[in-house]
Amino acid sequence: MSTDRGGSDVPDARAVGADLTADLSFLLARANALSLAAGNAALAVHGLKVRSYSVLALAVSDARPSQRELAEFLRLDPSQVVALVDELQSRGLIVREPDPVDRRANVVSATDLGRAVHAEAAASARAAEASLHEDLSADDRAMLAELLRRLAFPARADERDASA
Repeated sequence: MSTDRGGSDVPDARAVGADLTADLSFLLARANALSLAAGNAALAVHGLKVRSYSVLALAVSDARPSQRELAEFLRLDPSQVVALVDELQSRGLIVREPDPVDRRANVVSATDLGRAVHAEAAASARAAEASLHEDLSADDRAMLAELLRRLAFPARADERDASA
């Protein structure tokens, strides 16, 4: 393996011909690993990682998601979400409040400090993403995002097809 300009591993000539380089699941996993590494490095200056940033980004929305909704959307075990929410709450970035619809559940929302940290972290995340994807044209990035959305949210793709 050699190293490219971003410090990521580039397969050498022996690996390029391997069957794995044509395997979509492998390619998605490898791209995810590279993306997580770049995202975590960019977010570290804000005291965040991709998972905690994701929770904060959802807490910034006006939707006020419940912890259960966070777990479902992020495809994480609820105990992982509890730990992420605990950490963000201990830093004063989010607050838990009883869900007005279901008092047995908590919703999370960002504090003013959380909104400020999120804005700065989002800029860092976008810069890392742009660097990671610099070899893709704007059209390729848009197509990749659409294809990944369709894979990540298949029910929404069905809804789009039904409305067409």
